[in-house]
Amino acid sequence: MKKTLCVFVFVLVSVFVTKAQRVEANWNSINQRGYPQWFSDARLGIFVHWGLYSVPAYASKEGYAEWFYRGLMTGDTARRRIMSLYADTTMPVFEQYATLTKHWRGELWQPGEWARLFKEAGAKYVLLVTKHHDGYCLWDSQQQPQWNSTVSGPRRNIVAELTDAVRKKGLRMGFYYSLPEWSNPRHIWMHDPDDDISDYVENYMIPQFKDLVSRYRPEVIFTDGDWQNTAEQFHAEELISWYYNTVGPDAIVNDRWGQGTQHGFKTPEYSAGISGQGNRPWAECRGIGRSFGYNRNEDIDNFVTDRQLIQHFVELVADGGGLTLNVGPMADGTIPYIQQERLRALGRWLNINGEAIYGSEPPDDGVRCKPVRIVKSYKRIMVTLPVSDAIDFDWVRNSPDPKISVDNFSVFWHGEVTVPANGNYTFRTEADDEIVVKLDDDTLLYYNKAWAENDRAQKTLSLKKGQRLKFDIHYCEKDLEATARLLWSSDNADFTPVPAMWNGQASSVKTERCFTRRGNALYILLFYRPLGKIEEPLTYALNPQATVRMLGTQINLKWKQNKSGLLTVDLSDIPVDKLNALEHVWVLKIDNYNTHF
Repeated sequence: MKKTLCVFVFVLVSVFVTKAQRVEANWNSINQRGYPQWFSDARLGIFVHWGLYSVPAYASKEGYAEWFYRGLMTGDTARRRIMSLYADTTMPVFEQYATLTKHWRGELWQPGEWARLFKEAGAKYVLLVTKHHDGYCLWDSQQQPQWNSTVSGPRRNIVAELTDAVRKKGLRMGFYYSLPEWSNPRHIWMHDPDDDISDYVENYMIPQFKDLVSRYRPEVIFTDGDWQNTAEQFHAEELISWYYNTVGPDAIVNDRWGQGTQHGFKTPEYSAGISGQGNRPWAECRGIGRSFGYNRNEDIDNFVTDRQLIQHFVELVADGGGLTLNVGPMADGTIPYIQQERLRALGRWLNINGEAIYGSEPPDDGVRCKPVRIVKSYKRIMVTLPVSDAIDFDWVRNSPDPKISVDNFSVFWHGEVTVPANGNYTFRTEADDEIVVKLDDDTLLYYNKAWAENDRAQKTLSLKKGQRLKFDIHYCEKDLEATARLLWSSDNADFTPVPAMWNGQASSVKTERCFTRRGNALYILLFYRPLGKIEEPLTYALNPQATVRMLGTQINLKWKQNKSGLLTVDLSDIPVDKLNALEHVWVLKIDNYNTHF
């Protein structure tokens, strides 16, 4: 009787717990469910963009190669020229693109080698693009029986094989999934009206998404292509809750489910990251170069160096985020050597310093430093820019100069213009995020994206031939995008850039050190090789019993702290050759640092 009662109680409790944990199809229930801790602790994942677009492997030097199909749709001459090497470009776009299946063979692809490299890089999860906007599937999709990699191209189930290889290495597997498609007759994205997407969503996208998830149970879902439709049109609440209930507590989704989405880890793209997200996780996604898909057109300057990559990653983590770092394999299935080298360099650094990264968090409110938080300290840098003949810039995934931060920078330009003829000239400025245009020391134009004061972004002046105009422009970029333009029009003609010899200087701050914390250990991550000793002004007293050492060594270092909080650490006991062997970011660990813990 007691045994029967225990079984009954166990079943009853199990049913109650299962019911209590079930996520309902509404934002409130989805947000109450929260996010799994493993994702925030992981800090590093690997993105993989591999598909038909890997055959032409072409975009502008700043472009996305995986958008090749879209370039054919819009009649881009450069992409059509490349496409002419594979197909008759007078054919419909889909037929042209479909010929690439004959050239995408993946003959050297070894999923186990990919997984080994990703683990060696220090990644904790992998995100595979299972279907990009071209609609071509990397598994035997029931909804696309003739448009997938098992019946054409490599003739392999890439999703299944890589998922198996990744999990065998102890990494978590995630899927990128494009919500819309450029090639689907039910709804051709960016061609058909946005609101005519319901048939596509309900009778194609939802069944396909559920088939993919049900078969492979990915622990991360990264949706994309959402920005022209609403979360309601994509049935986001229904699909997210179904996914969570299907895969379980370790599952997590991103925030790209359409306008009005109220859930998901944030995904800044080619940025300096974000901060102040509270308990909401985030991970920047970016390539080692400027593209996600392999782009043969990129220059060496498009790729981050080992040092840039590691320091950028550290900054993201110090702000509470992570990095999903992309690789773009070549059509034959090999990852370009420069990408492999960067991954291995990152892995070597993490092998020594990973304890300051994995499972870490920004120092809490009780650990503050100059000037506001003990998260980073900076120095300001300024560079002179090449002379330009126009203020017409769109820094897509970079900045005016490699030394300048990709976010939060300023540019000052000066230029003088001679008016070519009498007339009424209308001046217009555009910017993302803020620009001030002064003419002869008086403000002529002003625009701030956040305030949207468009009434001050355009002004008409009556000018005379030969008149000299002296312009000073101050441009400020905050995050994610960077655009600056100064245009003019004479007597209602088309707007063109204002011609001058524009001299410019750009400035930003450069991080010198970051801070992370894990438990009762504080980590100081130095971006410059330390010499002799380091000094750090802290606003609180360290525990007198704290120990200090540099990761990669086993030497307890001498330290002292004066009454004003200045911490001095003596590095002289570390052999020079040992210090030189550590690269890019040097990490000091202060163990048992806080007397309040």
